[in-house]
Amino acid sequence: GREKGSGSDFVVKTTATTATVAMVSLKLQKRLAAEVLKCGKRKVWLDPNEVNEISMANSRQNIRKLVKDGFVIKKPENIHSRSRARVAAAAKAKGRHTGYGKRRGTREARLPTSLLWMRRMRVLRRMLRKYRDAKKIDKHMYHELYLKVKGNVYKNKRVLMESIHKEKAERLREKAIAEQFDARRTKNKAARLRKLERREERLAQGLNFEQKK
Repeated sequence: GREKGSGSDFVVKTTATTATVAMVSLKLQKRLAAEVLKCGKRKVWLDPNEVNEISMANSRQNIRKLVKDGFVIKKPENIHSRSRARVAAAAKAKGRHTGYGKRRGTREARLPTSLLWMRRMRVLRRMLRKYRDAKKIDKHMYHELYLKVKGNVYKNKRVLMESIHKEKAERLREKAIAEQFDARRTKNKAARLRKLERREERLAQGLNFEQKK
């Protein structure tokens, strides 16, 4: 047999040890580290020089100690610059790159008419609510204008505002005319009453005069 500690025996032993070190699986440690560091497993870095110590860690507490010691590290986020995207967006805001060749959807798909309608309705209805709450219009005018807005009578706020002012002026004019008419009617009624009273007085005086004779 061979002598103990011979050179060939030493070489075999060393090779076996190296193979053992290479075969250590750190799958569990990587999973626990990912949970502790609150990241994915691909973001976990395990120190290749401390494989033996890392392989001994089989609990989250041990992993936390390794993190503290710097043997387990969370890799930094990959840089994904948006500078080019920002430049392109700024150019598009100015109207660049929006010609016929760049358009993929139909006009209706790019900006639906239903969306434009909803925006217009919301703007006009909000304006009507504001006017009603501010007592600029009463509930009857509000309802009338609301139905007209729904019926596509007003295309924007300016037209609606002008219509409100015109309607209010018309109503004030009608009210003033009605008041004048009422005042004239009251005046005429009072004049008629006075006339009747005078006639009755004259008749009474005539009767008294005849009785005295």
